[in-house]
Amino acid sequence: MSGTTTMVAHELTAERAGEWIRRWDLQQERYACDREARFTVIADVVETATAAVGRPLLADLGCGPGSLAARLAGRIPRAEVVGVDTDPLLLALGRAHHGSLVRFADATIGEPGWLSALGLDRPLDAVVSATALHYLPEPALLAVYGQLRESLRPGGVLVNGDHLFQEDPAVARLAAVVGRRHAERHGADAHEDWRGWWAAATRAPELAGPLAERARRGPAPAATTG
Repeated sequence: MSGTTTMVAHELTAERAGEWIRRWDLQQERYACDREARFTVIADVVETATAAVGRPLLADLGCGPGSLAARLAGRIPRAEVVGVDTDPLLLALGRAHHGSLVRFADATIGEPGWLSALGLDRPLDAVVSATALHYLPEPALLAVYGQLRESLRPGGVLVNGDHLFQEDPAVARLAAVVGRRHAERHGADAHEDWRGWWAAATRAPELAGPLAERARRGPAPAATTG
């Protein structure tokens, strides 16, 4: 009797993707425990700036699995929201769980032609980002800002809620202590950390496909925390 091999397909369901995104949001709070408040302020600005627009077009840069993008879609249901990222795994999670609210675009921010990959059919009304663009060198970031200025309608807004690196070592050490103690006071330090989340993801059968594509593409900038 000859042996047989059975291949079992592991589907990334909306429910399972939602569980991974919930864990993602918790581990992100270790590094920005005021994250939800930041999201709320960004949404306040965008909602106010697009109040007179019938169908506003919004883009979230470095959207990760779509945490901020989905919140914007929930706050402004008439809006079209485009989440922009280049990580196959995070995009797969976002599409599986938030695909009915957000259109996800696979593009590397700042590379030639990246805006064309978003499939925009009209000027943007608002562009947002949260703790995602700090990886870009200053000249590249300024270039992206310039490109976005040309892509926004008159009166459109760009809201970037990001962290800044501290170049002075002494100031960087102080900032690290302040951030750590802030997380401890809010209990965020008890959450799974970045390395733990990714280690768990590598063991999940339903994520094998996106992880293989991630490995095929090679190292990418760590620009996805949205």
